[in-house]
Amino acid sequence: MPKISEATVAEHRAARVAALLEATVALITEDPHRAPSLGEVGRRAGLSRSSVYHYFASSDDLLAAVVEDTFPRWERRFDEAYDGLADPRERVRVYVRENLRLVADGEHALARTLASVAPGDHLAQRATALNERLLLPLTEALAELGVADPAVTASLLRSLVLAGARLVEETGDLRSATAAVLELVDPFLGGRTVERGGGSQVSGTGR
Repeated sequence: MPKISEATVAEHRAARVAALLEATVALITEDPHRAPSLGEVGRRAGLSRSSVYHYFASSDDLLAAVVEDTFPRWERRFDEAYDGLADPRERVRVYVRENLRLVADGEHALARTLASVAPGDHLAQRATALNERLLLPLTEALAELGVADPAVTASLLRSLVLAGARLVEETGDLRSATAAVLELVDPFLGGRTVERGGGSQVSGTGR
């Protein structure tokens, strides 16, 4: 067993697993065309290859763990951004902003690389669940705005955000890409009313 440097065995294990996941993400970012070996990950994390096997039985297990660590982190990021927002129009804008910030932060590139190197069935299932989870607040916001088919409109808005994501990747200009997408979204939001307590509230177009 590796020498324990944290207060408990559980903390020691958690620290080593976190270091291995961080090392894996770093290696994937540097070389997005292949999955790193356990030996490479161990060296980056400061552990021997044999030590890595105390935590992961194979590269597939390690990559699956990266997926399981990454997707909930994205979910928390969106939950925090939505927290306390009662206005559905602002929740739509948050969906746009946070997705484009993920791209600017390099997370979208990580997801694309994981799609090519992580275990296929596992990633496909988790990616589908994540997309549904991230679209749910958007769909609910559109329903509150009285959109006839919120699911279809959410899918169309997602396509618009993906176009904005490509713009961020090509130019590196998050501010301009976000403004361009919101320039198309805000007039749509400005034409909606929100039903509140039997009355309606006409929207503004603030960003």
